[in-house]
Amino acid sequence: MLRLAEGDKAALEEIYRATRVKLFGICLRILGDRKEAEDALQDVYVNLWQRADRYDPARASPIAWLAAFARNRAIDRLRTGKVRQGAVPVDEAAPLADEAPLAEALLIDLERNAQIHICLGALDERTQGHIRAAFFEGKTYAELADQAGVPLGTMKSWIRRGLMRLRACLEASEQA
Repeated sequence: MLRLAEGDKAALEEIYRATRVKLFGICLRILGDRKEAEDALQDVYVNLWQRADRYDPARASPIAWLAAFARNRAIDRLRTGKVRQGAVPVDEAAPLADEAPLAEALLIDLERNAQIHICLGALDERTQGHIRAAFFEGKTYAELADQAGVPLGTMKSWIRRGLMRLRACLEASEQA
């Protein structure tokens, strides 16, 4: 992502090869039409090229950021009304969870898959459950806050602190 933000075209190519299947699946699930999903995916990578400098590794892993980006692009296409029949209604697309295989890829790339689960298991149950629901089940922070009966800011803080502990665990495992 850093190379891409610096304008490295080869980095965009690498990111495309590593993420196109997952992101296409997200777009297709929401739009319900292969051609529309392809168009949405193209928008994702064009916008990624233009906005890579906005990526903040402290907030999300690259794949999580890209997955959210793809989901939002697909929903934007639904809202413009240009999508052919077969797409889900906009109000159903917003909470749509990505149930495709390898949902763990929303947080990490495949090389770190085993370690992420070890580090997730080290978190307290509440934090672990919220992170899993947000990133693996596609739940919004607002939905999680409502379910837990806490203010939205509290939920965001819980998840952010949990992600920081997760990141520290992953960094420690890389150094070991």
